Amino acid sequence: MGSRVRRRVMGELWLGHLAADLASGALPAVLVFLKPLLHLSYTKTGAVVLAATVTSALAQPIFGRWSDRRVMTWLLPAGIAASAAGIAVTPLIRSYPVVLVLVAISGLGVGAFHPEAMKLARHASGERRASGIALFQTGGNLGIALGPLVAGAALTLVGSAGALVLLVPGSAVTLLMLRNFGSLGSVRRAGHEESRRTAGADRRGPFRLLLAAIGLRSVAYYGLFTFVPLWEVAHGHSKGYGTALLSFVLFGGAFGTLCMGPLADRYPHRILLAASLGLTPFLIFLFVLNQGVISAVAVVLAGATTVSGFGLTTVMGQEYLPSKIAMASGMTVGFAMGLGGVAAVMLGVVADAVDLRAALVFTAVAPAIGAVVALWLPREVRSRPRAETVAAVD
Repeated sequence: MGSRVRRRVMGELWLGHLAADLASGALPAVLVFLKPLLHLSYTKTGAVVLAATVTSALAQPIFGRWSDRRVMTWLLPAGIAASAAGIAVTPLIRSYPVVLVLVAISGLGVGAFHPEAMKLARHASGERRASGIALFQTGGNLGIALGPLVAGAALTLVGSAGALVLLVPGSAVTLLMLRNFGSLGSVRRAGHEESRRTAGADRRGPFRLLLAAIGLRSVAYYGLFTFVPLWEVAHGHSKGYGTALLSFVLFGGAFGTLCMGPLADRYPHRILLAASLGLTPFLIFLFVLNQGVISAVAVVLAGATTVSGFGLTTVMGQEYLPSKIAMASGMTVGFAMGLGGVAAVMLGVVADAVDLRAALVFTAVAPAIGAVVALWLPREVRSRPRAETVAAVD
């Protein structure tokens, strides 16, 4: 199988990741729109995030385990379609329980897409797996970053029906994947068989330690993801400014991810992970304790350091569990989403009981602990694929 096919598959995966995570990224803008209409507290607002993230978190390891046993390429278009449909309809609803159900459907679609897509991205990446996974992750980062901008602008200009615009990218990428379904399946089957032949021994202890670091990072990520727009609105800025700033935070994450890939192909993973986690608390404090340009720059840089490690930890998880690549991928992303949703609710409780400043300050503590956990990971966390492995996929 030639490199041209693998590049085309990687391009489709990139677009698919963008479309699926565009739905995830739209959620904060939808919440800013729905919070006054449904008279939601910060706790109930966090619970909406929890409904989306826990559904995705539970789905990803299940779909991942399924994907490790057989080729499940159909999950890619199905997941994208469900993620877009669920979030696009949510702003039309005025019932809080139905809102929870719809965002859960969207989360289920995200959970179905990711494990299969990350395993296929690994197969299509060749030897430079960290760079390939990082490139794949930037599609999702850009989708999450564009989500608040697209949904916020549509909801501001059109009202509730504006979110239906989110169906356009989801439908377009779903149709593209269905059109080129054969290429996706051929790369996936070749990689699936090769992985079964060459898988090494699983290292469950380091993998569990990695999950701990990921969980601590997710507290910072979902704290920023959920409350940055609400923080800006509470300080007199418009809803549009709040969602725009969040988009810049997430664009910063995309840039950080793109930079992290080549670094991870050359330098120790645990050191890079610890460094990204260690910088995050300082930047969050700068954001909370300042205003204006300093505050905005600090939170954008916090987005870069927080998000930059997502592709890195996916590669680390795949290498710790080489016989269960899709399940490892699903857990490294799904576990973070699930714990992040719980963190969003807990931070919402703090915001209601004390204030939003206290909740954001709490988000800085977790990544500091995560940096220490990352340093306990094994010194060698990666292995180069053998030449014959790459040749077999080609």
